[in-house]
Formats: sequence, structure tokens, C-alpha cells
Amino acid sequence: MNARTPFLKTEANLGPLASRYVSVNDLPWKPTPCPGIDMKILMEEPETGLLTAMFRWAPGSVLAMHEHMAIEQTYVIEGSVVDDEGECRAGDFVWRPKGNRHIARSPNGCLMIAMFLKPNTFLDETLLGKELK
Repeated sequence: MNARTPFLKTEANLGPLASRYVSVNDLPWKPTPCPGIDMKILMEEPETGLLTAMFRWAPGSVLAMHEHMAIEQTYVIEGSVVDDEGECRAGDFVWRPKGNRHIARSPNGCLMIAMFLKPNTFLDETLLGKELK
């Protein structure tokens, strides 16, 4: 199995078909290429780009212009995230199809879980070639 949870202390002792129970509070926050947006990787498969992560957005943070290379799904736990198409508030879910391009903002901060089949591609010149990983 190539999927894993970084920093999961028990993973080395688990068989390939065992469930992975993740204590999210024990995982470290790590910065993303976008200032004010940190993440905890809940599950990743680096070979394919599959990623499930929790994101913490500081008030006023911006996720630069990017394109979704496959479907992306987001569930907002606290706060909200906004783009030109709408606002996703606490308790709401949004998904974006492959090819969707946007700039996302969080005026008041946000805590969310997002699932990606493949990494986004940043279109902002300052972030070209970088991934949210």
C-alpha cells in the first residue's frame, strides 16, 4: 500500500489491510506555499497525488490563482472560504470539477477538510511549480 499518514506513530506496526486510526490533534501543522494557510496531512498517496488534509486559514489569507487537475472536495468546519462563485460556510460542502480555476480567500479565517485526487496547479507566477504539500 502506498497511501500513508505522515507522523502516524503506529503505522509501521500495521499490516497492509489494517485500518489507520489517526489522532488528528497529534499531527503537526505545516505551512503551505500561501502565507497564513497551514495544513495537516491526514492521508496521502504521493505517487498519484491523492491527498486528504485539514487546512487552517488565518483571517485575510488568500490561496493564489490555481487550477484543479481533478475533482476537489471541501467541507468547512469553522469560518468560511470565499471565491468569485460563492461562499462556503461552516457546515457547508463544496466540490469543484477538473479544470476549475479560482482564487480563494478567507476574510475571517477558516478550518476545513479538503480531498484531492491530484494536486492543484498554481497559475500565480510566484507559486509556479509548487504544491499544497
